[in-house]
Amino acid sequence: MLLDASQSQLVLVDYQARLMPAIHEGEAVLGNAVRLGKLARLMQVPAWGTEENPSGLGPLVPEVRALCQRTLAKMQFSAVEEGLGEWLRPPVPVPAQPRGNARSLPKHLQKAQAEAAPERDAIVLAGCETHVCLLQTALSLIEDEFEVWVVTDACGSRRERNRPALRRPPSRW
Repeated sequence: MLLDASQSQLVLVDYQARLMPAIHEGEAVLGNAVRLGKLARLMQVPAWGTEENPSGLGPLVPEVRALCQRTLAKMQFSAVEEGLGEWLRPPVPVPAQPRGNARSLPKHLQKAQAEAAPERDAIVLAGCETHVCLLQTALSLIEDEFEVWVVTDACGSRRERNRPALRRPPSRW
């Protein structure tokens, strides 16, 4: 199955300055995340970043931050609990109601109805601390009825044994 860029968004989770040196194979993980972000930009896919406790772990590394439209500072493992869901699926604007009898106005004088942005429900997810922040964000996104795709080559944890935490039986996804 192929993803459609026009229906996708990228979320880069917690590639932070003080955290990356502790990530197993962190240099390769970061390099893959940057490539992923550049590809998203090339394909006009919105990219978002998250930072876990930025005062303690520092900001996103500059090369990742530069690829993100916005960065969400968070203090919980799941970025969705901190408001990421609203960024990924913004509320549909309610068109202003015309005053008076709008049907009596010629069409060229009637206000145009606001069009909702196309939904981008396929979330491409990559990040650090796979077994905690990435996993909790992925599970929350699935609960919110997003289609989640994880790029494992751009994911990492401090310990190698924590990286496969995303492998779960299909019935739990």
